[in-house]
Amino acid sequence: ENLWGLQDCAETIYEFADEAQKEKYIPRVCAGETMSMDLTEPDAGSDLQSVMLKASQKEDGSWVLNGVKRFITNGDSDIHLVLARSEEGTKDGRGLSMFIYDKRNGGVNVRRIENKMGIKGSPTCELVYKDAPAELVGSRKLGLIKYVMALMNGARLGIAAQSVGISEHAYREALDYAKERKQFGKAIIEFPAVAEILSLMKAKLDASRTLLYACSRFVDMYKIYDDIAKERKLEVEEKKEAKFYSRLADAFTPLAKGMTSEFCNQNAYDCIQIHGGSGFMKDYACEQIYRDARITSIYEGTTQLQVVAAIRHVTTGTYLDWIKGEAEKQVAAEDEAVKATLNFMTQQYIDAVEAVTGVNDPKFLDFMARRLVEMAGYIVMGYLMLDDTQRDSSFRKSLHVFVNYGKAEVAKHADFIGNFRPEEISDYLYTE
Repeated sequence: ENLWGLQDCAETIYEFADEAQKEKYIPRVCAGETMSMDLTEPDAGSDLQSVMLKASQKEDGSWVLNGVKRFITNGDSDIHLVLARSEEGTKDGRGLSMFIYDKRNGGVNVRRIENKMGIKGSPTCELVYKDAPAELVGSRKLGLIKYVMALMNGARLGIAAQSVGISEHAYREALDYAKERKQFGKAIIEFPAVAEILSLMKAKLDASRTLLYACSRFVDMYKIYDDIAKERKLEVEEKKEAKFYSRLADAFTPLAKGMTSEFCNQNAYDCIQIHGGSGFMKDYACEQIYRDARITSIYEGTTQLQVVAAIRHVTTGTYLDWIKGEAEKQVAAEDEAVKATLNFMTQQYIDAVEAVTGVNDPKFLDFMARRLVEMAGYIVMGYLMLDDTQRDSSFRKSLHVFVNYGKAEVAKHADFIGNFRPEEISDYLYTE
């Protein structure tokens, strides 16, 4: 957990800080000093536009920070990237800038270390800034709308990777236990009910990993073009490809974070289920896996916020365009039936998107957004696994299990959307 925060913060300094700041801080990070991103506050939470920690500029041009940050992962770190309000009289994201705070300069107290359910090796802190000296990163007013958004996308990809790792651990623990545990004279893995759980855990794990790898590739490609553009002007075709990968990276990052973290939680749940009563005890690793998994669908943007980021790629056709490209690829004869199933799921997705957007009501779209994003996710992951299977036939069983699972989930969402009347939304609004 601490390493993910370190990498994201270091990349932000490398990309946006001036040369003097890079020379000052990057060697310290390489030498082992820790970093954190100080974004959220007690009264703002995920609404980063409402951040009110104040950045004041002194007569000599230097900056000091005053206010409180809360739920700061690795909050006792050596170097902090801090989102603060630098523009007097503003209340939105355009008044926020990014700053570097060095712990050695003083001015910040750790008021509280949170007592958490999981990831206990990473201190989550409440910090009080009192005239803390800081350095402006990049340009004023771009703290949220440019720098934090870049930082968050990197962090979300990191959480997707963390989720895959936890899923892998959960699956291995469950598999090992199912092989060793004897009931009624045989190992429990021989019981169909247990074997099915393990098969689905493996399918979700393989699907999560292939989505993570695809997203990572899109991010790598657009960052490569960004680096090239800093050295020379991109050719016309290069600009076109850079835009293509940037769009895919923007679309796949929330999808990867959302889907892998939810599957991670499901695999942690099933790991305990296979262990039975033993899984509820602290004697086995699955108890810690379960606690550590829970944060993945919450921090760096909850699953609900990933849906907010992803839904525009549903309505603008980013996911569908990519799916159609995958559908044109040739597959082995034994995989034609799976491909046909994915094509059928795609048509259900198209019909569902048209049904929702056809109502032309933002509230209705918001209400149905998670269902549409998940439908896209199941189809995208299915096609990625189909592509993996063409290179390595050992994925074929997981492919079949996952597509069967995804087919049922897509059908469920399609049925809900197809039979839902917009006026029924009032039934879902909270009332006393």
